[in-house]
Amino acid sequence: MTFDPTQLNSGELAFVGDAVYSLLVRRELVTGAPMRLAELHPASVAVVRAEAQAAAAARIAPLLTEEETAVFTRGRNMHHASYPRHSTPGEYCAATGLECLFGWLYLAGRQDRLNELYEVIRAEREGGERSDRGLD
Repeated sequence: MTFDPTQLNSGELAFVGDAVYSLLVRRELVTGAPMRLAELHPASVAVVRAEAQAAAAARIAPLLTEEETAVFTRGRNMHHASYPRHSTPGEYCAATGLECLFGWLYLAGRQDRLNELYEVIRAEREGGERSDRGLD
């Protein structure tokens, strides 16, 4: 029997995707310009918070395949009992959609696509420069 990540619910995919996205950000931070240890966590939080993830989702939306868009939409439309005070419900839902997509790509073994989409996000956040860093 093969594992099909589309059979997981949106919350499960977002749970995994949150960790994957955070790991990509942390890898970027420790392999990039030198930072003091005390600077790493705040720098990470600035990128993984809902507002930043919603902006990242908007950057890659035009690049998504039909299948990826369907996974993103499932996550974005997931019901939330509450929302963080520092983001709007729309931002939080878009961030959940991004996490759902990243979780699905990771669990589906599509690391190349995961890295490609993350690189677009990273490059635009950094002003267009590209790198070969990613999740192996």
